[in-house]
This record gives sequence, C-alpha cells and structure tokens, in this order.
Amino acid sequence: MTDFAFNPARTALINVDLQACFIEGSPLASPDGLELVPRINRLAAICREAGILVVHTRGWMRPDGSNLGVMGELVPPFIVALYTEGAEAAELHPAVDVDDRDVVVNKPRYGAFHGTDLEMVLRNRGVDTVIVSGIATNVCCDTTAREAAQRDFRVFFLSDGTATKEMAGVPADELQRATCASLSMVFAQVLTMDEMIGKIQAAPLPVDSAAGIPATAGR
Repeated sequence: MTDFAFNPARTALINVDLQACFIEGSPLASPDGLELVPRINRLAAICREAGILVVHTRGWMRPDGSNLGVMGELVPPFIVALYTEGAEAAELHPAVDVDDRDVVVNKPRYGAFHGTDLEMVLRNRGVDTVIVSGIATNVCCDTTAREAAQRDFRVFFLSDGTATKEMAGVPADELQRATCASLSMVFAQVLTMDEMIGKIQAAPLPVDSAAGIPATAGR
C-alpha cells in the first residue's frame, strides 16, 4: 500500500464544492452533507494550525451560459442553475468555516484544476501534496484527485471526508466504496479522516525561520 511522505509546509487541503446545493435542499445534495461539514471544519482548523493551505472550490458557471460547453448538453438547465454565479445555492454553505487565509477557487468543470489557476497557486506556494475532501466523492472529488495525480501532486483522498448520493440506481455507499477502491490503486493514498489527522499531528511543527523555533510553540 502507498504511504506517501508528508510535509505540512508542502501540502494543501482542497475542500471540494461544499456549496449549499450539494449539502442540503436540492436534488444534488448528499444525504450526509450536513454531517460532513463539521468534520471537514475540524480538519481545516487542524490544517491551518499546521501551516497547511486550505482551499475551497465552487462549481461556478457564468450566468449567460458562455462557459457551459458540452456540459450544457449533458446536464439539465435547472441543475446547472443551482451552481451558476449569483444563485444562493452556488455559494459555500454557511456552516463551512472559511478563514481569511484560505483560498477560494471558482471552477467551470468537475475537476478543480481544469480552467482555473489552482495549479499556479499551489506551485507558487511550493505545494506538491494535496488532501481531497468534499462532495461528490465520485464526481468532483474523484476528478480533482485524478487531475492532481496526473500533474504529479501526491494525493491523500479521505474515505469519510467525502460524500455522495445515489446515482442512476446505484446506492451512495457502493459509489463511495468503488471510487475509493479505484483511486487507491493508481491515483491516491486513501485514508480516513482520523488517519489523516494523525499524519498531520505526527509531523514536525513548522519553524519560524526568524526566531528559529516552532511557529506554534507556546500556543
């Protein structure tokens, strides 16, 4: 089994599409969405403390439909409207903790790298490792993890830090299990939330280069 080396200073947490429409009150919402948010908030707080960049992505289509492309042929207009700029459902859910230090990325496709400046943001910060959490496991989270791996980022994918819903008659738990199995073969190291937190907490504290002491010493 893959066991990636871990350096918090070179890592980013990517919280995929924790938008209102994917968490509650819409046909896209995961039944576990509301339960997932506090777990991700806890992880994000631990990441910030460890010096890990936190990124939040949003599916974000233009109101005039000019960046829809083939997606407009695949997805019904009433669904696209839920994650179109200006829609309340497209905003990050109010229960999601967003810090001033975090980065928000608006994306026009399922993966967080396609058509965005996410890779540039990460490379400029020296990031070579990402942790993927969010919704939906088998769509935007899976696509983001695969895109990251193909760009030579090390990927940690959270089996209980992602969630999905029933699709085309296949239950959510089967989609969750199948996605994690596929990713674990060639794209990512799949961990539970607790296992990921253990890795973070076992890593050396970041050092304040000016003072020569751990940056969080004395907290």
